[in-house]
Amino acid sequence: MSHEHTDLDRAAFNAAFYELGLRWHWGDETYDALCALPGERERVQHYLQTQQAHLLRAYDADFLADAILEAKARCRRSLAHCHDLHAGVGWTRWTDARWGEVGI
Repeated sequence: MSHEHTDLDRAAFNAAFYELGLRWHWGDETYDALCALPGERERVQHYLQTQQAHLLRAYDADFLADAILEAKARCRRSLAHCHDLHAGVGWTRWTDARWGEVGI
């Protein structure tokens, strides 16, 4: 997997988290560690189980993974057409953008 492809996927996940109202951000280190797992669903479920286990008391893991992966696919399609991202301009840290707007 190319570095650009990996960066685009990570940015799409972060955009999906923002879209879903989740205050998560996968940085390089987190995403690189998750990429050791064989597939996106496994990565999301592992993250849920290890970092967001409290959500699994209220939501089914498959439901959450499906919602995240569907949002990620939409975001990836949009980001793939963004010239600034391909030109090497930095990625948006979605958690900072959203919570700054509401004063948190």
